[in-house]
Order: sequence, then structure tokens, then C-alpha cells
Amino acid sequence: MDWLHLLRWAHIIGAAVLLGTGAGIAFFMVMAHRTRDARIIAHTASIVVLADWLFTASAVIAQPVTGTLLALEMGWRLTQGWILAALALYVVTGAFWLPVVWIQHRMRDLAHTAAEADAPLPERYFRLYRIWFVCGFPAFFAVLAIIWLMVARPVF
Repeated sequence: MDWLHLLRWAHIIGAAVLLGTGAGIAFFMVMAHRTRDARIIAHTASIVVLADWLFTASAVIAQPVTGTLLALEMGWRLTQGWILAALALYVVTGAFWLPVVWIQHRMRDLAHTAAEADAPLPERYFRLYRIWFVCGFPAFFAVLAIIWLMVARPVF
């Protein structure tokens, strides 16, 4: 495998990890939340937080590196419209993802505390969940748009 194919492969894998981990995390958190069971939510949120740090954070770091190297190797200017649009959407994604990571930590901690006390989830958990849920949509659709830009490379 030559350098260009390796870069393409790494960049595509990173995009798949971002999209797949994001969708998977959202699915499992929503399913756990629907139970209203603090023990299930605490367990699921613990796994989600770990997955976000292992997979999402790794891809978040790798994507701009592999993307820049790939663009340079392909002879694309980093100032091309579709690349600038993808980078802007990447910033949007990060602006929603960073608070979501913090919220997941807090939701996990609140659920653990409630589970240990055999108490219901506090109202603070439900407020955080609503924010977490709403923040997921722009981040997810921004990643979809970035992938479309990578594939279509429209001229503008």
C-alpha cells in the first residue's frame, strides 16, 4: 500500500469512526435514558464516556492530520471552498461535541449517585439530558455534511 492509499484509508476510517461512534453513543444513551433506571443509565453512560475518549477523541485528533496530509499529497489547496467548508463544519461539530462530552460525564455521575442511594434521578439529570439530546443533532448533521463534502468535493 502506498502513502496516498494509506492516507485515504486512515481518513476514511476516521470519518467512519466519528459517524459510527457518534450514532452508536447516541443510540445507547437514548435507550438507557428511556428506562429511567439510574443503574442502567450509570452503566451505559460509563461505557459511552469511555468510548468517546477512546474512539471519538482519537478520530477527532487524526482527522485534521490525515486530511491535511491527504490534501497536500493530492495537490489540493487548503483554501479550496469545499475544504474550508469542511473545516468550518468540523469546528461546529467540535463546538457541540465538547459540551456533550462534559454533559455525559455529569449524567454518568448523577446516575451513579442516584443508583448508589437507590434514589430517583434528579431533575438536573433530565435538564442535562435535554441539552445533550439537542446538541447531538447539529454535530451529527455537520459530520454527515463533512463526509458529503469529502466525497463530492463541490466547486465553490
